Amino acid sequence: MKHDTVIIGGGLTGLLAGISLQKAGQSTIIVSSGQNALHFFSGAFESISELPPRVADTFSEAGVRVHYKEGVSLLPMGNFRKSFLSLEDLEIFPEAKFANRALVVNFMGYHDFFSSFIAEGLEKAGIETRIRFIRLPEMEHLRQSPSEMRSVQIARTMDRIWEKVVQEIKALIKDEDAVILPQVFGLQDTTVPGRIREAIPAKVVFAGTLPPSVPGVRTIIQLRRRYEVLGGTYLMGDQVIQAHAHGNTVHSVATKNLESHYLEGKNFILASGGFFSKGLASTPTRIYEPIFGLDIDFPEDRNSWYNPDFAGRQPYMEFGVKVDENLHPFSDGVPFANLYAAGGILGYSSPGLGYAGGMAINSAFKVVDQILKDNKA
Repeated sequence: MKHDTVIIGGGLTGLLAGISLQKAGQSTIIVSSGQNALHFFSGAFESISELPPRVADTFSEAGVRVHYKEGVSLLPMGNFRKSFLSLEDLEIFPEAKFANRALVVNFMGYHDFFSSFIAEGLEKAGIETRIRFIRLPEMEHLRQSPSEMRSVQIARTMDRIWEKVVQEIKALIKDEDAVILPQVFGLQDTTVPGRIREAIPAKVVFAGTLPPSVPGVRTIIQLRRRYEVLGGTYLMGDQVIQAHAHGNTVHSVATKNLESHYLEGKNFILASGGFFSKGLASTPTRIYEPIFGLDIDFPEDRNSWYNPDFAGRQPYMEFGVKVDENLHPFSDGVPFANLYAAGGILGYSSPGLGYAGGMAINSAFKVVDQILKDNKA
């Protein structure tokens, strides 16, 4: 199976790169193992301080509605973070105190939305807060098993009964000027969050939940649909297990499901993410990249890999593969000629590209530009 570019990783970075290359006339294939950073997505793209037209156009063409303004966003743990770009149904506020009184609403039996943490964060911002729960008969079948009472399962139900939920919320409102809801709406019908906002006589704020993230899953679905409409091939639930290279040039990769059928390409993009998506792995003595054996910067002292304060900054999250100025990763000190690294696997190795969501977006387009430039040359 021959393609112009083989992309390893089907998250935000891989999909943006695939869409852009397909639009440029390339033949691409994406190998996705399944879970990626968008499953943990809060709704805001960190470290994006401006919105280039092609980024906005790429999202818009895929049906992903975003908005851009400087302010702060409310996170699932009740704290606020400076934000510029987010999905349309996740609010960006000029300041943390966006209301005088707020009603936090959750659903009975749903434990992945931390109502008390949200309320505590709002109180610290100077917003008087109440918490109330709604019991819905339509969700009782989900409550039979904790594994079923998850955001995506709830969202499938909510898209059908959102009008009933609105009536329940309206009955709970007293003098609140804001209502905080878990973001478990609009998985299949993207208009639902906006319709809820129009129907409730208070400012409606959707807050993120524990993974899987409903807006993140929805974004994957929309971007993948756009990629496939453009002619891209998306291998879901597969993983690259071996690479074939001669010197500093990659010729093909083998996947778990395709067995002896290799994926050949002129170029390869490694967008497999960091530790959570298994783009990086570790033993008690080293950190490594499992497909190509790429060079990684990390300290020898294992105790310096992590912070004993669980909620604090974790050093291992900053580890990434070494790359040159064109994002070619190194192996034994030599950069690959046709392999590019992008997204979470870079860690903090390229600070000029930002971090998290910003890193995913910026590095995807940088790699695309470099591939098209090299091909033209």
